Amino acid sequence: MSRRCCITGKKPMVANHVSHAHNKTKRRQLPNLQTKRIWLPDEGRWVRLRVSARALRTIDKKGLKAAMRDAGVRL
Repeated sequence: MSRRCCITGKKPMVANHVSHAHNKTKRRQLPNLQTKRIWLPDEGRWVRLRVSARALRTIDKKGLKAAMRDAGVRL
């Protein structure tokens, strides 16, 4: 399974780890992904999603259907 949010599309970024001597080595910055089960009341079923913390806030604010519609994702 890829490390990608299914709503916002966030994925790992590449950055430099800088030491005290200013040596630079590549590192990955991973998104804060959580696996959550979300209840869909109109369909009467649970949906398991791997979403970022930011997407969870969006789902709390708008609802799952509206957040998926805005992101252009289908269940």
